[in-house]
Amino acid sequence: MSEQLSIDAPEREEEQLTLPGFDGAAQQWRGDYARQIERDRRIFNRSGIEIAPIYSPNDWDSDRYMADLGFPGQPPYARGIYPTMHRGRTWTQRQLIGLGTPVDYNERVRQILDMGATAISLIPCNSGFRGVDCDEVPPQLLGTCGTVVNTVDHMDRALAGVPLREISTAMNDPTPFTLLAFVLGVAKRRGVPFEKISGTSNQSDYISHYVANHMFYRLSQPGSRRVLVDHVAYCRERLPNWNPISVVGQHMQQAGATPAETMGFTLSTAIQYAEDCIARGMDPDVVLPRLTFFFDISISFFEEIAKFRAGRRIWARIAKDRLGAKDPRSWRFKFHAQTSGVDLTAQQPLNNVARVAVQAMAGIFSSLQSMHTDAYDEAITCPTEETARIAVATQNILREEAHLCDVIDPLGGSYYLETLTNRMEDEILAVMEKIDAAGGMYEAVGSGLVQTMIGQSALAAQEKIETGEEKVVGVNCYQSDDDGIDQPAPYRPDPDAMAAHVAAFRQFKAERDIAPVNKAIDALRAAANDETENVFERVVEAAEVGVTHGEIVSALRDELGFGNPLIVA
Repeated sequence: MSEQLSIDAPEREEEQLTLPGFDGAAQQWRGDYARQIERDRRIFNRSGIEIAPIYSPNDWDSDRYMADLGFPGQPPYARGIYPTMHRGRTWTQRQLIGLGTPVDYNERVRQILDMGATAISLIPCNSGFRGVDCDEVPPQLLGTCGTVVNTVDHMDRALAGVPLREISTAMNDPTPFTLLAFVLGVAKRRGVPFEKISGTSNQSDYISHYVANHMFYRLSQPGSRRVLVDHVAYCRERLPNWNPISVVGQHMQQAGATPAETMGFTLSTAIQYAEDCIARGMDPDVVLPRLTFFFDISISFFEEIAKFRAGRRIWARIAKDRLGAKDPRSWRFKFHAQTSGVDLTAQQPLNNVARVAVQAMAGIFSSLQSMHTDAYDEAITCPTEETARIAVATQNILREEAHLCDVIDPLGGSYYLETLTNRMEDEILAVMEKIDAAGGMYEAVGSGLVQTMIGQSALAAQEKIETGEEKVVGVNCYQSDDDGIDQPAPYRPDPDAMAAHVAAFRQFKAERDIAPVNKAIDALRAAANDETENVFERVVEAAEVGVTHGEIVSALRDELGFGNPLIVA
């Protein structure tokens, strides 16, 4: 870690206002409130912040406007990172998709684009996440919650008809980033220059995998660190429109972290990656403009909005004061968000339509840059075509019919929201101070500190649901023996199509020219053991000559170590 510079919040005036008639009216309200409420109770949000029954100018006043709010596109960025925000250009509708064979994926992604999605994302099969090829696992496990993509040929079929020059693609692609290597192989075949490829390495955040997404382990923690920095260096040189780092707060929040903890952990992770790249000799003003974030949006509506507004303010100070970035583009907190599947229920699943709409509204009022809305059946199965259509339509309705984009930051200036944003900022900074005290996010995860904090928060949240303190409709209240609809059957790809896909893959491996394959694997192993070599460059070269996903991961595991879980006692 580099020497820590201040990330503290600016001093805020706390003195109360004296307005004509204010004190008398406030006193009368307190008396009326006490007499009329039957049983007052203390209310806390998910981050543990106590929520008062009402907020007034004594909690936040317009004298703090420039320090706390300012204007969109200007520090402190509470109101958004661009001057026009959604009034000028709405968020990118980037639906996450992954199912079946590459042909299945292609059919679904083209449907989604026809429905109004403006960017695409590819989620690989769990076998791919675990670093193995499709011929290494039982066929009945393949393609149930992701697409089986193990070669450039597979990616070419998955992206058939998708204009790579025009469509941004997000690859859910942990180290060593074979999916991006396959995309680049497709681009080369189609004559698309690498500088025209845009998108994000959406699962590049290996730290979040060690914290909360165990199936993503491919390489050891040190090996993952090495390959990520190589990946950033390659992309900054060859892929100017690609975002090589996506810091994933989603995993941590879905594992049980509170919204404030999630933002604190995520910002600490971003600091770690930025400092690792700077230590390699990269300019922060080259790295940070292409650093992005990926978050969950829970149903805790105002808390989520405050989380993102506070995160924008903190990141602007970190990028400028701690990381030394001078370009204002480096100070922007760009984030994609997904409505939270953790909040969705298998009981009364149609209720999830309302939950997703509320979550999406929170994301829009948070001034996000792109969004995925979950289908209502995602607590049960991979979304069907019908439920995916409803998920996309939800965004279209909120944008077109509800006119949520007419005004920039419409909740800005709310006494409640501004007070809550300040409180969330304090809570986030407190989390970050714990991480700094542990030596930074890399060390804090290695020691189990972060996992322990998340586990404690997850347990506390579950206890609230089990005791009924936190209400979940259809689960612990308003239950019904008849949910009103038939439960959808879990998605299963066509077994014959999957068997044919695996058979064709085996044939491909048997018939390819093995000499360049072996040569590329040897070069990959040599690069892993030579700090002057760029490992990701060798991954791209290997993919182009037919080395498969599993073979690339296996070679690097041999040289850089297997990604074993970090056990917390």
